[in-house]
Amino acid sequence: MRDNLSRSTVTLLTIGCFFAFFLFGLTDNLKGPTLPMMLAELNINYGTGGNIFFGQYVGFFIATLLTGILADRFGLKPVILLAGVCLALGVGGYSTFKTAALLSLSLFIIGLGLGAFELGPNAVIISLYKKQKGLYLNLMAVMHGLGSTIAPLFAGWLLSLNETWRVIYRWDLLMIGAFILFALFLRFPKPEEKTAFDFRNISRVAFKDAMPLYYLAIAFYVAAEIGISSWLVIYLQKIHAVSVSASAQALALFFAMLMLGRFIGGFIVHRFGYLRSILTASLFSIFTIAIGTFTSLYFLLPFTGFFFSIIFPTLTAAVSDTHHENVNTLLGLLFTFAGLGGLFGPWLVAWGSEFFGLQIGFAVNLIIVFMMFTFALILFRMDEKKRTVN
Repeated sequence: MRDNLSRSTVTLLTIGCFFAFFLFGLTDNLKGPTLPMMLAELNINYGTGGNIFFGQYVGFFIATLLTGILADRFGLKPVILLAGVCLALGVGGYSTFKTAALLSLSLFIIGLGLGAFELGPNAVIISLYKKQKGLYLNLMAVMHGLGSTIAPLFAGWLLSLNETWRVIYRWDLLMIGAFILFALFLRFPKPEEKTAFDFRNISRVAFKDAMPLYYLAIAFYVAAEIGISSWLVIYLQKIHAVSVSASAQALALFFAMLMLGRFIGGFIVHRFGYLRSILTASLFSIFTIAIGTFTSLYFLLPFTGFFFSIIFPTLTAAVSDTHHENVNTLLGLLFTFAGLGGLFGPWLVAWGSEFFGLQIGFAVNLIIVFMMFTFALILFRMDEKKRTVN
């Protein structure tokens, strides 16, 4: 598909995808550092706060399910533009409304935008860089890490100036508008197939061979990443008496480690092997979460981001290697399960904290990561067995 595009067009598309993922990381991770102020303003408990967040991941889940089909049918440009519009509407509402129901609705719309962002740029990069997709997917994910790193630092800075959490979100609208204008003038690659997804054959297309294991692995990964990023700030403040600025910096370090790991990992995952890289990374993340949660070495928790870093983009690259038909639809289903994980991860932490205390609630992340490791191990052994037979 890249052969039909000029070099300048490929470069602009790559910049657009990287910008989209920067915006993805920034928008998605403003909620963690602003959570304590939002709970205090509305005078609600952890569980209700988790229910508000739940709206975003319902939207993400729905978007990832539908946008893959829409991309195969109509192309990637409408999907990405729709993502930008949803982000603008959702962020505008979230920074304005004052009831839990309307805030949840706004996050639902934000989730629709983020879900479309998850599918669109990934599909574009895969179509542009077929032989180097592992490298470019990880480099694009670096931009997500950069946005995610800046989010808590930016939020913490504005909070230190006594700005409200709503003002923080309103600044985000400026970059969303810039992205929409940029994307309007881009020429996107056309889908290789203009066929509608056949729901009668969904099991044949999407659930054959090891695909269900990939879905489960990415679901548990996203559940853990968002469970940690959404609750790390308030966990450090309430359990370890860490200051507002220091806890925001800890979250920024978590995403800085994600960014650094993806930059380094982008150059080695292909050589080391996709599944071997995922398995190794998930094992080390178990150690940092366990030690950081159950000992006084809580400062290790942000370093989990380094080991988390390569898992999502490398799973995406591994799946795209296994199928070459209805790729956008298949990626949409993969990201749908990612959205399902993102939906339940922070929600489980929220209600675990509500019933058993914040310490135990945050430890739910360890169970989630262990499940991810289990499915990664099964996939790795299946791949090794297949290679031995061949």
